[in-house]
Amino acid sequence: MYVILTRNNRKILTTIQATVEDLDPPSALSCNPTDPISHALLSAFERDYTHLTVVSATNRALLGYLSIPHLRILLETGKVKETDEVSKAMVKFRRKGKVYRVITMDTPLEELELFFNGGENGENGKQEFAVVTDERRRFVLGVATRTDLEEFARRRPA
Repeated sequence: MYVILTRNNRKILTTIQATVEDLDPPSALSCNPTDPISHALLSAFERDYTHLTVVSATNRALLGYLSIPHLRILLETGKVKETDEVSKAMVKFRRKGKVYRVITMDTPLEELELFFNGGENGENGKQEFAVVTDERRRFVLGVATRTDLEEFARRRPA
């Protein structure tokens, strides 16, 4: 997007790049690995979320995530029960030997789209969501989904 600014009656052409912050991602909804699946389902249902982050109860470290659509399949097939702990159904992040793409509020949307399409540490597999953190990955700030990006692109004037 290009914006024309004026300074002392001179026009300056400036490029403004849309970032993850422009998506206005909702705050992340986190659960602990020891929470019952029923609690995670209810929390996700109340906010209409499709993914929950799973954090450590002791230090809030990001451990993985819970995909609600996948969780429903696990429940329907009897692989987990609502009384089971979230740890039984969560996808754990592998920490050793793996490079994760840090997605922050300042990440350009072009990079987020590349990540969703499997490039730049998306490991060449399509990603449906990204955990948005601070630069040091200490705090989970939100979750951005492919749908959020598509809606933003649809609403944004050309």
